[in-house]
Amino acid sequence: MDPYSAEGELINIHNHFHQGQYQEVVDFDTSAFSAENALPARVLVLRARIALGQAEDVLADVKGESEPDLEVVGAFAEYTLGKTDAALKTVEKLASSAADNVTVQVIGGTVLQAAGKSEEALSLLSQHQGSLEAVALIVQVHLQQNRTDLAVKEVVSARRWAQDSLLVNLAESWVGLRVGGGEKYQQAFYVYEELAQAPATASIRSLVSQAVCELHLGRLEEAQAALEQALKKDPQNVDAIANMLVLQVISGHDDAEYIESLKKADPKHRLLTDLEEKSALFDEAAKKYRAKVSS
Repeated sequence: MDPYSAEGELINIHNHFHQGQYQEVVDFDTSAFSAENALPARVLVLRARIALGQAEDVLADVKGESEPDLEVVGAFAEYTLGKTDAALKTVEKLASSAADNVTVQVIGGTVLQAAGKSEEALSLLSQHQGSLEAVALIVQVHLQQNRTDLAVKEVVSARRWAQDSLLVNLAESWVGLRVGGGEKYQQAFYVYEELAQAPATASIRSLVSQAVCELHLGRLEEAQAALEQALKKDPQNVDAIANMLVLQVISGHDDAEYIESLKKADPKHRLLTDLEEKSALFDEAAKKYRAKVSS
């Protein structure tokens, strides 16, 4: 039996992870899992701890481990800590020696894509044998490449053999938001609203995702309510702050408070760097023009 299927024993901890409920993953009781699922469960817990900012501790936990699954988790922890060269060296080694390992495919692909090596990431991920997480990452890579057509194709293919999977629903929502249009935005909204509003699945990630859909649908008050819920859970969450900043701009309100909040939470956030770059380009263009004063 597939441990990630609806009847599999890893389904709940796996869904918690992909819903962004990282503390629930860490706190999950894995003692009753079968021996064959002990390692995959440990990997999910370690990845959740990295997401919670515990990369140093995870690196110490897996030091000296020879299992490819744990080696690649260590590489991901290193990458998170800014040790890019060491992380890539490990991932590239494992991509040669253990490319058939699904954890190596998924986490190795994540590190390669984050390092700007999209083709290498896709080459590794494409070796999966029915891994929905690999499919989801392939979709993300294609979207980052602005190859929406390939992302759509990947989702359509996965939908044929994993119709009711959370990951397929999420991947379809990512693609829908990129394709755009009222119907696509509404379909994505339904997915995220269901996750965000149910106590068992509510997380900051699902609330922010719901808010993004609301923004696309022009429902600004509803978007603000969802983002306020997210910031109540974590006032330093960069995704919630960044989207609240966008909401202020769209609403015509002063965005200074959220610009400062984002600078404190993540000084190198992509939104801030984009704003700085475009401001500099505007200033440069403005220098070419001078107001003409009539005499």
